[in-house]
Amino acid sequence: MNKFGGNWTYQKIKIIEDYAKAYLEIMKNRPYWKLLYFDGFAGSGEIRIDGPLDSKVIEGAAKKIVAIKEPKMFDLCYFVEFDKQKARNLQASLHQIRKAGVVVVEDDCNRKLQDMAAFLKSKKGKNHKVLAFIDPCGMEVDWESIACLEGLPIDMWLLVPTGIGVNRLLKKDHQISEAWWAKLEAFYGLSRQMLDHDFYDHTRVQTLFGEEVVVQKRSKAILTIESTYMKRLNQVFKYVSKPYVLRNKNKSIMFHFVLASNNQVAVSIANDIISKINT
Repeated sequence: MNKFGGNWTYQKIKIIEDYAKAYLEIMKNRPYWKLLYFDGFAGSGEIRIDGPLDSKVIEGAAKKIVAIKEPKMFDLCYFVEFDKQKARNLQASLHQIRKAGVVVVEDDCNRKLQDMAAFLKSKKGKNHKVLAFIDPCGMEVDWESIACLEGLPIDMWLLVPTGIGVNRLLKKDHQISEAWWAKLEAFYGLSRQMLDHDFYDHTRVQTLFGEEVVVQKRSKAILTIESTYMKRLNQVFKYVSKPYVLRNKNKSIMFHFVLASNNQVAVSIANDIISKINT
């Protein structure tokens, strides 16, 4: 069982479930498309959450999606989980709901996203559309795994670790290790020089010992972290939804949850779902 989050965990799963049903409603009269649901961090199937729903266990997104029968089912539900035991537990749990068309693989999400992109570009994959749910705990998704999806028929819900991941690596004192710079570069697909320019101010000041450069992390860094990533997404997908902002019990931002798609209607639906949850 996964242990994570609070009330926002429930809301995140509700968003993907509500969107999936709306997606299937639109696609039910288009039988020429094969519909694939792809979950890159599927977990074990259940989540124990903290916060307002203390001591309650909720079904993970995987079980919610597999259980959908109306307006129609996904032709294939493909779940990726790196942890061997979680993958085994998930498969056993899902196969109690549905066996045909449900696949669980023990693998890395980055590799399987690239495999999926290659499949959709192949002759065999031309009649497929994908709804993807990429829900990492941190900065596990490399930018090259997002970039390879450009131009493909994918609606992708993505959890972006703006506060819990990126912001923690961008140290106020600018003392960032080589390993952390490499992680930031892989996550954004940008050079450290470009990232440094986006997130830090470099000011030349006169001191008793001559001119020195003072480096300061920019104020409201979370907003820059989010906007920089959204701009990157818009270079791969035509449209990106407004984010659902996930905060911890202290109201600090942890994640931004967004839909990226090449379909404007898809993003309109996503924005509507998010606005209803935020009201």
